[in-house]
Amino acid sequence: MEQLKEWMATITSIEIIDVIIAIGIIIFFRIFSAGMSYAIIKMFKWKEKSKKKIKENAFYRPLRLFFILLGFYLAILFLKIPLQLSAEVMEWVTKIFRIVSIMVFANGLAKSFSDDSSLSRKMKEKWNQKVDDSMFLFILKVIRGIIYVIAGFIVITELGVNLNGLVAGLGIGGVIVTLAAQDTAKNLFGGLVIFIDKPFVVGDWIQMDTFEGTVEDITFRSTRVRTFENSLVNIPNSIISNASIINWSKMEKRRYKLNLTIELDTPLDKLEKFKSKVKDMLQAREAIFDDSIIVKFDTISDNGLNVLICSYTDSVDYNSYLAEKEDINYKIMRILQEEHIELAYDTKTVLLKN
Repeated sequence: MEQLKEWMATITSIEIIDVIIAIGIIIFFRIFSAGMSYAIIKMFKWKEKSKKKIKENAFYRPLRLFFILLGFYLAILFLKIPLQLSAEVMEWVTKIFRIVSIMVFANGLAKSFSDDSSLSRKMKEKWNQKVDDSMFLFILKVIRGIIYVIAGFIVITELGVNLNGLVAGLGIGGVIVTLAAQDTAKNLFGGLVIFIDKPFVVGDWIQMDTFEGTVEDITFRSTRVRTFENSLVNIPNSIISNASIINWSKMEKRRYKLNLTIELDTPLDKLEKFKSKVKDMLQAREAIFDDSIIVKFDTISDNGLNVLICSYTDSVDYNSYLAEKEDINYKIMRILQEEHIELAYDTKTVLLKN
């Protein structure tokens, strides 16, 4: 209590001019933080003429925040003697200023590797087709993660923690950490397998045992899939890396297949004429591959004569494929009507004994 009274007496004894100067330092750096940040970025981007683009630079906001913090720090340094701050207190003030500065600049550096940053765009243009979008986004995430990890180690060092002792401690508890992080490690390696093998990329339509939809994002831990019911599913990468995946987006062509069973008493010349018309109709379609067309009298069943119609179309998109399939079905039905051919149905003859 006595120490508090002495400290309060010390504060009241500070000359007003010292307080005004300290406040002036803070206000100065607050007002001119934008200009100083702009000037520093302009030194490195001297060819850039647009003020808006300079202010959109990843380091612009971190620099502004740094100069504001610097104003407060210099104000405290100025009041060190009037407030009679001890060396221990000043050491902690300096330590906090350095830690916050490290975090601010680490955040700025990480943002310079964001998806829409100018640096990322330049990297993408340079790599061009060597790296696809999903792999490129994953690389950016890894870079940002490394930046934050390095910043974290620097902060730990600033706090006076011995990294050698920390590493030794991790070695002692390594078994526990390994057991606890098994699933995380599996998902991480699963993500690496996805990016190396590239079974799919963001935007692809994939199908697994229980999920089907469009890939929206691939992270370290999981892959986000938007299902056709519009729900979002987060699937662990470890499951995906061990699953059988159908990538419908990689199809070069789709198969159209139809089995028609016509009545047993249909004359064979009508059957031949029907087959010929169906084949001509398919060959006339631009979306159909001519060398893939099959129209054959396949089997004879109890119910009728089976005709197999099969071909491949370049309408790989599901909606366009359905439209193509529907149009072919309509034309086949018209041919059946023109030739007066009836489709057979499953029938059963039941004999009743008196």
